[in-house]
Formats: sequence, structure tokens, C-alpha cells
Amino acid sequence: MASLMIRVTAAGLLLLLAACNPVFNWREVRPDNTALALLLPCKPDKAERSVPLGGRPTELAMLGCDAGDATFAIAVATLDDAAQAAAVLAGWQTATLANLKAAGGGQTSPLKLPGADPLPAVLVRASGQRADGRAVQSQAAYFSQGRQVFQAVIYADKMDPEVAETFFSSLKLDAGSPR
Repeated sequence: MASLMIRVTAAGLLLLLAACNPVFNWREVRPDNTALALLLPCKPDKAERSVPLGGRPTELAMLGCDAGDATFAIAVATLDDAAQAAAVLAGWQTATLANLKAAGGGQTSPLKLPGADPLPAVLVRASGQRADGRAVQSQAAYFSQGRQVFQAVIYADKMDPEVAETFFSSLKLDAGSPR
């Protein structure tokens, strides 16, 4: 009887430990100097680099991490003029799809995001190739607020719809003061 109790207790402890170590450990993050809050499934790394957006070098700040065989990232850039946002977002989408070698250019749908500018916020789904030639699926949201433009993206071998829904539905912009 004591042996059975020890086994049941050990099994219970193993289940408890497994529950404490989820693949997706969602946490709220707020990219610096933005009004954006979102959930990422892991502790993000930070990076900054200069990229050509809108035909000129622009500082791009990124937060990203890998969990559950997927990469999650949020990128933000501050433009000189908010009037450039629509053109910059369109160019960003085109460049991302070209880098993916996306078949058919992806599927675009509207994204309802309170606090975003009236420019159409969009979600783009695409399948393509990683740099090493392996197949990849992506979902990317493009939106703006004031002079800031954003890309929230997931890259995965196989997209999990529930994980994507959690990620994209977590995007929140404070409507107070665009940066």
C-alpha cells in the first residue's frame, strides 16, 4: 500500500512539474517608447538595426523569441513623417513576402486594432521558404500609430491557429497619445 502511495505521489509531482513548464509561457511585453502592449510566449531578446524603410535608412527596434517550433517578433520604426506610414507599411509587406519567396503573394485580411491609425491594419498569411530553403508559414500584422509603424509576425514550420490567435488578439495600442 505504501508503495502505491509513493508511486501516485511521484506521478502527481511529475504532472505538476510538467504543468509548470509550458511550451508557451505567455507574458505581456511593451516595446520601449511605444503605446503597444502584446503577449509573447517566451522571454524576448532585443535588437536594433538600421534598415531601408520608405527609401531611407531607419532605426528598427525588435523584440523576438522562439517557442514551440515558432519564432515570434514585433518590430517598430519611427518615421520622420506620419504621412509616410501607408507607403512604408506597403513596402515592408512587399519586402517580407519577397524574402519569403511567398507563393501567390500571401492572403491579406483586415485586422481590427483599436488605437491604430485609420490606415488599414492588415494581417498577411503566407507560405514560403526560409533562407536555408526549408518551407515556412508566416502570419504578419502591419499597422501604425502616429509616426510609428509596426510589424508583428510569427514564422513556423506549421502554423498553430490557436497560438496565432492568442498572439494577434493580444495586440493593444493605448489610444492616448501616439508616439
